[in-house]
Amino acid sequence: MRTRAILSGFLFVAVLAIPGCLYTFQAGAGLPSHVRTVAVVPFDNETDRFDLAQQIHEAIFQEVPRAFGVRTASEADADAIIRGTVRRYAVDAPSYRSAPGGGAQVLERAVAISMEIQVVDQTRQMILWENRSLSVRGQFLEGQELEEVGRNLAIEQIVRDIINGLQSNW
Repeated sequence: MRTRAILSGFLFVAVLAIPGCLYTFQAGAGLPSHVRTVAVVPFDNETDRFDLAQQIHEAIFQEVPRAFGVRTASEADADAIIRGTVRRYAVDAPSYRSAPGGGAQVLERAVAISMEIQVVDQTRQMILWENRSLSVRGQFLEGQELEEVGRNLAIEQIVRDIINGLQSNW
């Protein structure tokens, strides 16, 4: 009798636990379920770095579809479109120290990129996510690394910000 009660209790707990294991949380999971294709249109570029918009485009084109399990498509056929404008590109020196003789010794530089970006659901004609003042920085060591290192880090941050923005869009 006692064994039967213990077995019944165990079975009851197991039945309650199984649905909990199958539960998945969907809110904020990224793109709506009807979005199966995405187009990344070429970005406008207001900087003097002519290849910058293309580099950003390629990074987004590679990573965003992979992050959300969607396919790429042409602008006319896509369920969603990613578009934007690169507004600013600058290299500055956020880290320096006083040098003997009164000057400054730069220790670290940073690439700063500012842009406007928008992800639009073409099916429902609504903005899924946008940031009109996305600003990122990619730091690189003065004298040890090239500006390209900072630029690549900044572009990686742009992609992360888009993915995070879409995932947290409730």
